[in-house]
Amino acid sequence: MRVIVYGSLRRQQGNHHWMTDAQLLGEHTLEGYEIYDLGHYPAVIRGEGTIECEVYRITPPILTELDELKKNSQEYRRELIETPYGKAWIYLYKLPVEGLHRITSGDWLKRREEK
Repeated sequence: MRVIVYGSLRRQQGNHHWMTDAQLLGEHTLEGYEIYDLGHYPAVIRGEGTIECEVYRITPPILTELDELKKNSQEYRRELIETPYGKAWIYLYKLPVEGLHRITSGDWLKRREEK
């Protein structure tokens, strides 16, 4: 089982501790998506663009923990997509993004360089 992460769950980010027991498979540029800055974490939707991600092999308990983390906000849905490392779960934002700052580089780690 795999998950693709693009924001605060990435290495050296505030929520990466949730990935402690996960195995990094590699980095990936995901086409057909846009990323927006919500402040402490991002929102990703399908769109015109690319986003920078990391793909991890995870256990069912990790997926359950990530579901709980995302469910608490009621803002995301989980979807299975194809990656070079096999199918992986991604959390997509469910709410409107109008008025939010789009990170045009597609890289959450470079969001402050764009403002």
